[in-house]
Amino acid sequence: MTKTGQKKPVTGYDVSVCFGSKGCPHVALSTADLARKLTFLLTQADIPGFLKSSTNGKIRPHHELRIVLSDCPNACSRPQIADIGIIGAVVPGVGDAACTGCNACVRKCPDRAIRLTDTSDGNKTPVIDMNLCQRCGQCVHVCPGRTLEPVQSGFRILLGGRLGRHPRLATEMPGLHSHDQVVATVETCLNYYKTHSRNGQRFSHLFSRIDQVFA
Repeated sequence: MTKTGQKKPVTGYDVSVCFGSKGCPHVALSTADLARKLTFLLTQADIPGFLKSSTNGKIRPHHELRIVLSDCPNACSRPQIADIGIIGAVVPGVGDAACTGCNACVRKCPDRAIRLTDTSDGNKTPVIDMNLCQRCGQCVHVCPGRTLEPVQSGFRILLGGRLGRHPRLATEMPGLHSHDQVVATVETCLNYYKTHSRNGQRFSHLFSRIDQVFA
C-alpha cells in the first residue's frame, strides 16, 4: 500500500490511499482499514503471478491493477481514473434539533447544496439539494446546534477508470456501500478480471457496463 505520489517498483498491483489519516480536515470516512484489507485481497489473488503468466513474464506499469482510495469527495488521490476507486462519504440529513439560523452550513458547503428556508413558526431550517450534495459531511461538522446529522455513511465505488491512449473516467455504482460490501465487490471484480483479462488487458477494457461484472 502506498501514499499517493510515492514511487514504488512495478509489482502487478497497487493500492493507493490519500493523506486523510495525516490529519486532513476534509475526511468524511476513513478508508485506512479498508485499504489494508484490499491489499491483503490482492496478495491472496496473486495478481503478480497472474500477470506474469499472461504477459510472458514482463509486467509493465500499464499492466498494474490499481485500487485508489480517498477519505472524501475531494478525491485528491484520483480514484476516478483507477481500475477500482473507493471514496468515503457521509449523507447529511435534517434532524429534530432546532436550527439556529447561523448559516454556517450554507457558508461551508462548497457545492451550494444547502439553503435556509423559513418554517411556519417563523424559524429557519436547512434544506439540502441532494442532486448537488457530494456527501462530504462538512455541513454536519460545522452545525453548532446539531440540526444537521449524518443519515448514512459508507463508501462510493467507482469501476473502470484509466488514463493512457484512450482515457476513461470510472463509472460509479449506485448508493453507498459498507466495508464488507466493498470487500465483496472487489473480490467479484478480481475474479472477473482474472477470468477475462488476456495479455495484460486493463480491468476497464474488459466491460462496457458495470452489470457485466456482476452477471
